[in-house]
Amino acid sequence: MASDSKAWSAFSIVATLAAVAAAKKVTDVAWRAATGKNPPINPADPDVDTTEAVLWAAFSGTAVGLVRMTVQRKAALYYQRSTGHLPGQLQADGK
Repeated sequence: MASDSKAWSAFSIVATLAAVAAAKKVTDVAWRAATGKNPPINPADPDVDTTEAVLWAAFSGTAVGLVRMTVQRKAALYYQRSTGHLPGQLQADGK
């Protein structure tokens, strides 16, 4: 069972990292299309307008969170189809 847990962890991490990288590119392009400007490199920088920093944080955070959740759900379904069970961390009874 420990090897299942390690396999799931590795699979989940790789899928999530790939999805987050793709989401970042998509959010950057969407931000440029909507505002005509590049997204803030560091929203915490005092030179970045507060409204722009807040909007970017909300937009990018929501997009990355949704993509991450979706990819993890798809990865769990793939894992379940491949092994016949959900990873231990996702099973309702925690086994």
